[in-house]
Amino acid sequence: MWQQQDNKLYKKFKFNNFSQAFAFMTRIAIEAEKANHHPYWSNSYNIVEIWLSTHEANNTVTEKDHQLAKIIDEIFAT
Repeated sequence: MWQQQDNKLYKKFKFNNFSQAFAFMTRIAIEAEKANHHPYWSNSYNIVEIWLSTHEANNTVTEKDHQLAKIIDEIFAT
């Protein structure tokens, strides 16, 4: 479940290994580029953490962030 904290949406994803985590990030990167909305994220081995906010809206959470969060959840589910 996405959490809203410090004017950002945040979620932590865990995978079986680094390759799965990296593949997940690659799929997100493609969708983020299409939407011209890029996450702040970190990856350490099998953990991917993502923070979403809209820079054009003074780094607050907007509908654009909720839309990307939904896409990310769909990618994770597949």
